[in-house]
Amino acid sequence: MPRIVRFYEKGGPEVLRIEDVEVSPPGPGEIAIQVKALGLNRAEVMFRSGPYTEEPEFPARLGYEAAGMITAIGKEVSGFSPGDAVSFIPPLSITRWGAYGEVATFPAEVAVKHPPSLSWNEAAATWMQYVTAYGALIEVAKLGNGDFVVITAASSSVGLAAIQIAKIVGATAIATTRTGAKRAALRDFGAAHVIASDEEDLAARLKEITSGAGVRVVFDPVGGPAFEPLTQAMAPGGILLQYGALSAQPTPFPLFPVLSKSLTLRGYIYKEVVRDREQLGRAKNFILAGLASGALKPVIAKIFTFDQIVEAHRYLESNQQFGKIVVTV
Repeated sequence: MPRIVRFYEKGGPEVLRIEDVEVSPPGPGEIAIQVKALGLNRAEVMFRSGPYTEEPEFPARLGYEAAGMITAIGKEVSGFSPGDAVSFIPPLSITRWGAYGEVATFPAEVAVKHPPSLSWNEAAATWMQYVTAYGALIEVAKLGNGDFVVITAASSSVGLAAIQIAKIVGATAIATTRTGAKRAALRDFGAAHVIASDEEDLAARLKEITSGAGVRVVFDPVGGPAFEPLTQAMAPGGILLQYGALSAQPTPFPLFPVLSKSLTLRGYIYKEVVRDREQLGRAKNFILAGLASGALKPVIAKIFTFDQIVEAHRYLESNQQFGKIVVTV
């Protein structure tokens, strides 16, 4: 029987177990793969430990992203065959489909025959970050030439993806990170400006960078006290896209900046793109074109083996990474 990662209660990385599990064949509209690599995401930490937008059904699988070789296809699937190399845009439900295992099943509609130039590790590190950043910045915010965009938690995989996408459309990427330790790496990666938020006055620096005009787009997975200085430095009519809740501190509602500047504070999740077939098609085309041109290139922070899944999650929670954490299977 294949080995699968499951957990029986919410908690830290230590609740993850590798078990021999009998796996059902793919159902209608589904694809089964032999997994070659997994990409790890902060959403999986939230799902494992709670709270999250879905509740686990124990014993629960987890994992949004994988790359591998198709072993079987279900009924009503066309365009794919056993032996095809594929990777997956994260599906709508982490409780229904879980990637962490030697085998996995996904909906065929989120499968992609990724470019042959991508390694298994790169393919597994692609879709969550680029779909998340694309949907928020391009589909919702309509980011374009001349815009200033603040990208918080910029050394995360989604943050780095956002920097790359901002460059493609001619926007100015302002990266924020807690300390100056990753400043040089972010500048080298393409951020036009880097602010160490624990060491600098965030609002003052943003006003200085924009010559007082303010930032039109903020892309933030953190929340917490930074809402105040971020909104203070936004341009009239600006939009703040909130796609996570990493801060352990309460998130204040910045009433007066929102009122005085007619700001939009908008919750956002990648699933908005996956639910909309037209958006999903545009996202695939944009990302595949960027991968082909080299304008989009996944950054892999560290690679673990499947037997090191607990250690991989501990590293994910440490916030030390620059880019994506990958697990080989």
